[in-house]
Amino acid sequence: MDHITFLVAVVIVTALAFDFTNGFHDTANAMATSIATGALNPRTAVLISGVLNIGGAFLSTEVAKTISGGIVDDTLVTPGMIFAGLVGAILWNLLTWLLGLPSSSSHALFGGLIGAVWVGAGEHGVHFDKVVEKVLIPAVASPVVAGVAALLATYLAYKITARARQDSVTKGFRLGQIASASLVSLAHGTNDAQKTMGVITLTLISAGALGHDAGPPVWVIASAGLAIGLGTYLGGWRIIRTMGKGLTDIQSPQGFAAEAAATTVILTSAHLGFALSATQVCSGGILGAGLGRRLAEVRWGTAGRMVIAWLVTLPAAALVGGVSASVVKHGGTFATVVIALCAAAVAAFIVLASRRNPVRADNVNDAHEVTVRAAVPTAVGTVA
Repeated sequence: MDHITFLVAVVIVTALAFDFTNGFHDTANAMATSIATGALNPRTAVLISGVLNIGGAFLSTEVAKTISGGIVDDTLVTPGMIFAGLVGAILWNLLTWLLGLPSSSSHALFGGLIGAVWVGAGEHGVHFDKVVEKVLIPAVASPVVAGVAALLATYLAYKITARARQDSVTKGFRLGQIASASLVSLAHGTNDAQKTMGVITLTLISAGALGHDAGPPVWVIASAGLAIGLGTYLGGWRIIRTMGKGLTDIQSPQGFAAEAAATTVILTSAHLGFALSATQVCSGGILGAGLGRRLAEVRWGTAGRMVIAWLVTLPAAALVGGVSASVVKHGGTFATVVIALCAAAVAAFIVLASRRNPVRADNVNDAHEVTVRAAVPTAVGTVA
């Protein structure tokens, strides 16, 4: 019993750590375009986003129920499996953050859980039909829907304002962006904080602290909201740079269109219980907005790397989660501690590596690419 109690505590702390990384990893979803167009000061943007992510966590629990009793069999899941799945999700989040790639925190979590439960309980522990219905189909459809909606909205925005004064148009859409970006933040809290709620609820069910099919308690909702809000406030500047500058050169009408499209898709999906990726939705919206403006440049190389990251996320996190689950399954408490220490060491290494080329609030709009290694100084007498 003491072992189970220890594991439950470890899983809850690890789940909140994942929620924290989800916050700073996905801040770009809401605020990248508003920061890129100058609609909001970077620090103000992440503060607004953090507060609204906390508020959004209290709006719905449908996605949490999908995770706690949808994609895996909660009667076969143990706290050790959940811990292993979270390790895979956290490490993938940190790696893609280092590279400035807007990958899906949601799919990292799903992949980690699927891999861990598959190894720990067998393939019958995973409801693959629900994975297809609630995860894979929305993963394919949601960025396309958001992209098409943003493309049409951008086209209409420029068409309607073609004869208006440019400075008035820019000012008006920047004000609109404050509202639309705020709604994306609220939607992100509604969608993504629920995933951590679902994980903690699943842990409590597996430990016998809650009944099967139970919803998340209030303290779980509050702690998940606070964790994602704090992470959001710290600002994932590396990914904000990629989404705000790396995919296309965003103007305020495009930013408004992308954010409005993303909000609609995310909130609708959260209401229906689809655990989609807010990152993919917002990225699709930005690409659609880029295509909707005549003569706008879309950087397909960056978009291609991003899509590759999307495709790799779920299996990569599943692999780490599966390996971790195998170690925890055979090693018990000692193995859990070892896995936790190894994960902490890898996380620390990634954070230290990010300091070679730091991206901060004061330089987030300086370039459209994120680099990891410092540039090699040019030798005297050579051409730069």
